[in-house]
Amino acid sequence: MSEEYLVRYSSPTLAGIKTGSLFMCPMDSRENVIQEISRYNQLLLDKGLCMVPVKFNADSVLIYVFRPKRLENDLNAPMARKILKNAGYGSSTCMGFLSELLERVRKGGDFPHEIGLFLSYPPEDVKGFMDNSAENYKCVGDWKVYGDVNAAKRTFALYDRCKKTYCRLIKKGMSLRELVVAV
Repeated sequence: MSEEYLVRYSSPTLAGIKTGSLFMCPMDSRENVIQEISRYNQLLLDKGLCMVPVKFNADSVLIYVFRPKRLENDLNAPMARKILKNAGYGSSTCMGFLSELLERVRKGGDFPHEIGLFLSYPPEDVKGFMDNSAENYKCVGDWKVYGDVNAAKRTFALYDRCKKTYCRLIKKGMSLRELVVAV
């Protein structure tokens, strides 16, 4: 996975304005992906960024790039805790919740909709998505919005500007390490 690929699909997380990003990445071998992820983690952990393989397929891997401290903060919000509890999560820690989520995704079947909590989606929108079976939303962008449309639109625009800026900077030769904001 090239640095450009990582920037294209996770720039708001790299910039520190989003908790996590999830994207599918082509792969030649499982071992190479694990080595690349390990290399990226060594390069970026001190900047507060982590990467984990979520699920391997025959020729691709689902990758989660995230900020552990920010994830902990997001998952400690009362509405997020309630959503996770109602979805059957038994853990009480951020990393425990993440482990349970990864296991649910790896098992297959229906994709766990609470994953939005791990991607900076507002809890009210995650709840709205789950309660309405992905219908009756007010607007759609990076996610389906059930709550504050104006705030969501501002966030969508911010993410889009970030992606464009980061893609331009990496093409101009800026390194991934330089682009990642320490938070």
